[in-house]
Amino acid sequence: MQNINESPSPIGQLISQTIAMPRETNSNGDIFGGWLLSQMDLAGAILAGRIASGRVATVAISSMSFLNPVPVGAVVGCYANIMSVGTSSIKISIEAWISHNNKDDLCKVTEGEFVFVAIDDNGNTRNVPSP
Repeated sequence: MQNINESPSPIGQLISQTIAMPRETNSNGDIFGGWLLSQMDLAGAILAGRIASGRVATVAISSMSFLNPVPVGAVVGCYANIMSVGTSSIKISIEAWISHNNKDDLCKVTEGEFVFVAIDDNGNTRNVPSP
């Protein structure tokens, strides 16, 4: 558990980073939530694919909270934490944090819970290998 006097920090491992570009903005100049969600989905699929030792598909996003806007030029990092692994499914908590203007300060912008299922080459559900 985090000490109340400490600065918040990401939970999980850094899976991916990218830069928020102007083409991904809404009319207010902030990054679209859908673009951010897709970055989180990609990060989750990377981690789930490692766990499943192969192909996975997103089957659910059980919750999503947008906390702060993402400005153009911010570095977006997606951090993922495994919540549970079932017979064929993997539930992952994913947080997106940004740094801006080449500073080390991080700001949490969104979080969500994603569920992936392991699939074979034909798109059929398969078992996740035992660790």
